[in-house]
This record gives sequence, C-alpha cells and structure tokens, in this order.
Amino acid sequence: MIRPGGATHTVLLRPFTDDEPPVTIPRDPAREAAERELSDPRYHQNDPNLLERALDRLWEWIGDLFSAASGAAPGGALGLVVIVIVVLLLVAALWWRLGAPRRSPTTSPHLFDDRPRSAAEHRASAEAHAAAQRWNQAVQEQMRAIVRSLEERALLDERPGRTADEAAADAGRTLPDHAPQLVDAARSFDDVTYGGRTADESAYARLADLDRDLERTRPALGAAAQGAAE
Repeated sequence: MIRPGGATHTVLLRPFTDDEPPVTIPRDPAREAAERELSDPRYHQNDPNLLERALDRLWEWIGDLFSAASGAAPGGALGLVVIVIVVLLLVAALWWRLGAPRRSPTTSPHLFDDRPRSAAEHRASAEAHAAAQRWNQAVQEQMRAIVRSLEERALLDERPGRTADEAAADAGRTLPDHAPQLVDAARSFDDVTYGGRTADESAYARLADLDRDLERTRPALGAAAQGAAE
C-alpha cells in the first residue's frame, strides 16, 4: 500500500494452507443461531402491533376488491365511482320517500291500556304533555280524548280492546264528513306509538283542532242510529 508522501506499508496476510481448512458451521446449527439472534427484542421494537397488522390486511383486501371491481366495471375506476354515486343517490331517494324503517310494535295495539278515564281527563293530560313539549304523549292522549268523547256522546259504542284504526273507521261511518281527518289522526297515533316516529307540535295541533271540531258537530240522526246499530 502506498501512503501519502511516497511511503509504503505492506500488510502480510497468512494464507490458508492445506492443513488448516476454513472454519464452517453446519446448516442446522447456523439456522438455529440466526433464529436466536433475530428473536432478540431489539430487532422488533418498531414492528407493527396486532391492530396495525389487521388494519394493513384490511386495507390490502379493500384495495384488491376495488381493483377487481374497477376492472369489471365499464369505464374502469371512474365507472365504478359513478356506479357507487348512483346507488347512494337511489338509497337517499328511497329513504326520503319512505322515511325511516318502522320498528315492530312493542306494546299492546289497544287504544286504551289503563284504567278508564273520561274525555276531559285525557284532554287535560294531552295539554300537560303539550305544555312540556312531549309531543308523542300529547298526540296519544289527544287521540284517546277524541275516541272517549265520541263514546260518551253515544256516537261510538264502548268496545274494550278497540284499536285507533278501528275507532277511526267506526267514527267515520257515523261522521262521514270527518272520516279523512279521523283516519289521519289514527295514523298519527300509530306512528308514534308503534312505528317509532316522532311527533311535533303541528301533529298535536291537528288532533286538538279535530277534537274541538267534533265537539261542535251534530251528526244526522240516521247516521247516528246506523253507527250505534253497527
């Protein structure tokens, strides 16, 4: 070797001889030694944890799925995006048109499910709920006040276990001019009682107005007699 300034330095390496072959390690012990070395925690300090590995696998699967779908869709990835947007718009349109899915009834379908109360008591209860802005309960009590009032006036027969729909249908035959409003009132009662819907002030106001209107209504004698007979 030539050093700066022209000086030289020679390094002598002792060569292997036939009497001293290179040191070798058998395959199995070498593998075991390498595994022991790699199992040292120092080599795994920055490895991803179980959650990170699972998320990596998930994203890989989503990427593969998207790639396969874009390859099958007309127009490739852009076509797939358009299809997804169209599907989302259809779902939104159906949701807006049909409303939230209704839950299965969880209570008795009977209109009255507690001790008998007068129409005045039901009205007072409805007004108290309305004052507290508990519109669901206000709608329920107002519908009960309407039906009880018709029973007290003998425009409806007192029938245990009657539903709101049955009461509206029976009262509509006695008071045909108010049949559509009675059906709407029964539907509002069913929506908040069994359908999982939420009432508002306007829903309560419609039933309260109907109740006052029915109080002022005097049915024809023929219609009243026919309703009592049925």
